[in-house]
Parts: sequence; structure tokens; C-alpha cells
Amino acid sequence: MNASNPATTRLVPADRLAAVTSLIAEGAVFDGNFHTARDQGIKVDGLVKGNITFETGGTLHVGATGVVENTRMEADYVFIEGKVVGTVIARKALEITGSATLLGDASYDELIDMHPRARVRGKIEYRGDIDAAPRDGV
Repeated sequence: MNASNPATTRLVPADRLAAVTSLIAEGAVFDGNFHTARDQGIKVDGLVKGNITFETGGTLHVGATGVVENTRMEADYVFIEGKVVGTVIARKALEITGSATLLGDASYDELIDMHPRARVRGKIEYRGDIDAAPRDGV
């Protein structure tokens, strides 16, 4: 998988992935916490050691070469192609591709899509109303 050509998204809207405003490039190391109250996006192709939090909105894309460790990640949309060690919270959609490894727990409020060959070691939990009727579409 080429880092510049992401896996085809099946759930996270492509325009959300295209609207990334911050990039941790392949080979770069970011040690610290990323936090914003704005509806922005970040793509991680390098290594992030720390939390990534979008108070509202937000798109988090962990590229095929990306690694996020010792973390708590929270955004509306989370698209994982690389490796995540920690806790993931997706308020709208969580998508884990076939090249992804998630070592930790994940929770989501609305939608989830796990591609074949995705590797997950941890708990996945739906945080929405378990008794509500499923919605059609996104």
C-alpha cells in the first residue's frame, strides 16, 4: 500500500479525508498531544506518541505508514490504515482497513466498518442507543 494512495474508503466520506489540514509526514516523529476545538483533519504517515483530540468534528486518518502510540484518539471520523496502540473514539464513523493494526479498545457512536484482514486486539463498543432502530445511509 502506497502512503500517498490511501485504501478505498467504504464508510468515511472521501471529502473528509481530502480536507486534512495537518500532516505528520512519513519519517517524522511527533511526541506530544494534538488538540483542537475546530473541525479540522490530521493525517499521520509518521509516528505520533500522544493523544489526538478533536473537541467537535474532526477527521483522523492514520495512513499505511502511520503509527500512533500510547494514545487516546477522539474525532468524528477515524480512518485507520496503519498501526494504533491505544484507545480510539469515533463519534460518527470508524473505519479499519485491511492493512490496519489496532491494539487497544475502540468505541463508536454511529457507524463502523472493519475491512477483511484488519487486525484488532481489544474491545469494540457501540456507544449509541442500542435499542434504537438502525438508520439507513450515513
